[in-house]
Amino acid sequence: MAPRLPPLELWIAAFIVLLDQAAKAVVRSAVDLHESVVVIPGLFNLTRVHNTGAAFGMMDAAEFPFKTVVLALVGAAALVGLAVYALRLPMDQQLARIGLALILGGAAGNLIDRVSAGYVVDFVDVYWRGWHFWAFNVADSAITCGVALMILDLMGIGRHRVPRAV
Repeated sequence: MAPRLPPLELWIAAFIVLLDQAAKAVVRSAVDLHESVVVIPGLFNLTRVHNTGAAFGMMDAAEFPFKTVVLALVGAAALVGLAVYALRLPMDQQLARIGLALILGGAAGNLIDRVSAGYVVDFVDVYWRGWHFWAFNVADSAITCGVALMILDLMGIGRHRVPRAV
């Protein structure tokens, strides 16, 4: 049997990991920690921060023994659980499968940071006047888009109903 190309979802997840890690490498080399580079005045900066916590900086200020190890293990367990779920998803649920691929790629990208550096590099700083959103990265964006696709799938959007024979 000839080797087969990996499914679309595997390529999507791999692309997200590569894009995320490449963007973080550029930011690490070009922007100092806590430095901001204005991209769109009054709306968007590149600001390098190190997130030692979980999503949206939760637990960033919390200090406890083996924090990095605990967060990495939780992330790895979630990644394995999502992968198992993705493998069991029916092929006809394409929207959900693509959503899961985005989530898996993003989770893997952030896990690579956490394991290799002990923190996740965030750099997208969106703000309006006195309001700042949490800094995020390519992996976080992929996870968010993946969750949105999963929600759309749950709502039945993107599914084609096959008429039943009478």
